[in-house]
Amino acid sequence: MQSLSSICKKLGRSSRFFVELAPSVGFSNSCYFCSQKKKKNPYQEVDQDKYSNLIRSIISTKISSQTPESLFQEDDLLYGPVSKCKVQEQESGSVVTQNTVLLLNPEKRSGSSIVTDLSVPLKIPLQNNKMPSVTRILQQTMTAKQILNLERWKQQMILELGEDGFAEYTSDIFLQGKHFHEALETMLSSQEQLKELDEKTVSSGYVASVQHVLKDISGVRALESAVHHETLKYLGLMDCVAEYRGKLCVIDWKTSEKPKPFIRNTFDNPLQVVAYVGAINHDANYNFEVQCGLIVVAYKDGSPAHTHFMDSELCSQYWSKWLLRLEKYTEKEKNQTTPNPD
Repeated sequence: MQSLSSICKKLGRSSRFFVELAPSVGFSNSCYFCSQKKKKNPYQEVDQDKYSNLIRSIISTKISSQTPESLFQEDDLLYGPVSKCKVQEQESGSVVTQNTVLLLNPEKRSGSSIVTDLSVPLKIPLQNNKMPSVTRILQQTMTAKQILNLERWKQQMILELGEDGFAEYTSDIFLQGKHFHEALETMLSSQEQLKELDEKTVSSGYVASVQHVLKDISGVRALESAVHHETLKYLGLMDCVAEYRGKLCVIDWKTSEKPKPFIRNTFDNPLQVVAYVGAINHDANYNFEVQCGLIVVAYKDGSPAHTHFMDSELCSQYWSKWLLRLEKYTEKEKNQTTPNPD
């Protein structure tokens, strides 16, 4: 074995070897050393003035592989799913109507002792005047979401049926609704007129759909009758005013090809009903007061119609929403008629 001293001597010589090499390695911040290591860029020799137009066009053109779907997926990944509750809060908000007109009319209630002849339901014709209709007010004040959904449905139907097919479809829907309302008006007017209905009308799916509802209706006071609000200045043509299970209601008959089991499925129909309720209570042509409403959705296949009863409390809630829509319409019309300053 080698002695310990000989091993140490060898290590000493090795360490001196590395120590002697170390001074030959050094670092410098000198520009001279950097310039020697830096290679010359070949693009510097290109005549940039000559190709300036080409370079500018390439730099200004931006091509993105992103699509609306990829953007939505990216947003969903980064920020999470969209909260629909916040959107609803922004649309409805806590806006309070500035209008103080009540749904009910205390003056008419004090004179409610006047009895209407129930044998002949009122049928006041709709007269042309400058008042906007309830239908027009609701159409002109739809939310952006409602407009988008309506347009999306229209485009989908046109895609399936074509332009001519969609026009024929909407015409058929209108005629079916018209015939249904005419049949109901005849059936609720008197038994004598009911005999005049042909078998095809009586046996139609829509009429069959509402048979169980007609059994609960009595005391018809108005049919297809015009009504106008003397204070708020709007008008409309309501379907029916009658008692439903003992409660006097404005009844609105609707047709649908899809089930609408909940009142929220009827969209703006509750606002239409309360608009008629409030108008009746402030229309001198009607000597009675109405506090409730009823929406009846009939189906083409004859399945039992859905009924949505609106008591006085629910009508009051929708009345506030109707007043907001009316204010929105009035403000919109005012802005359209106001001339722009020069």
